[in-house]
Amino acid sequence: MRPGLERPLALAAGILALVLIAAGRRFFRGLLSAEFPLGPPGGRPFKPAFNAGFLVRAFRWMECAGIFLLFVAASGPELLSTRRIWLDRGADIFFVIDASPSMAGLDIDGKSRFDAARDLIADFALNRPSDAIGLAALGEDAALILPPTIDRELLLERLGSLRIGELGDGTALGMGLSVAALHIRGSGARHRAVVLITDGENNAGSVHPETAAAAIREQGAGLWVIGLGSSGEVPVDYVDPVLNVRRTGFFESRFDSESLRAIARKGGGTYIAAPSGAAFASAFERLDRSELAVRRFAPVSRKQDLSAPLILAALACLFIPRLFRRWYLGALL
Repeated sequence: MRPGLERPLALAAGILALVLIAAGRRFFRGLLSAEFPLGPPGGRPFKPAFNAGFLVRAFRWMECAGIFLLFVAASGPELLSTRRIWLDRGADIFFVIDASPSMAGLDIDGKSRFDAARDLIADFALNRPSDAIGLAALGEDAALILPPTIDRELLLERLGSLRIGELGDGTALGMGLSVAALHIRGSGARHRAVVLITDGENNAGSVHPETAAAAIREQGAGLWVIGLGSSGEVPVDYVDPVLNVRRTGFFESRFDSESLRAIARKGGGTYIAAPSGAAFASAFERLDRSELAVRRFAPVSRKQDLSAPLILAALACLFIPRLFRRWYLGALL
């Protein structure tokens, strides 16, 4: 947003008027004023019980401010904002994120696998504002977290509220992919894709992941499988959301890339191994390049008129001194 004036010459006229009033008061004050004593001849002069001179000056400044604000209001003050209106529907991209305890492994440049995935999903969504982003999570079971939406604030809120272990200790890859297949089936977007982010092999759920991958392929959607993390002994640190207990230690990470590759192959998709932060970021860059949709937009400007509050402030500055003189000072000043 940026401020603007619809009629700037009115503001210039207001400034000129105030300058002329100030100059006139300074140079012609003696010609237009007279002094009258307010006490008996030879007696003690009248003195108010307070600093009337200060009040006189304050009221004059208020009145000048009121006049100036009226000129500002007449100049048409406004706030100008421009936003994009997308003319084409973007892609529908559904992320399926593994939320099992092993995703707490701290081997992605000091971050946990889970946090690194959430950060990259958020960055990806913010860089593609016309795409509808959906989110599902899996553990021993799977659940829809957010259907495809362009509401980025809601997406970031749901991403931030997702916790490791809230869906159990298993890894139901097939169930997670089934949730994505179900909710992307009714999509009318030309470009559709499902992105599975996991660090393990399927060991739970009633749907085989290759069956779910084939269902995604039948719907004409792309499939990306990102295998996250390294093999070997990995430190882990997370808070169990069920027991509210912090769990730390080490676990033996057994990364089965071949099973993930088979899932991608069955879905006609792409498998990418991401054993490090750089490889993980590179996988998202490749996803971004490959799933581009036509994104035309038109800029739309909006104006917010600010005259009304300025007029109210000006009237207050002009009438408060008069009311104070009349009712409190008895019209003395």
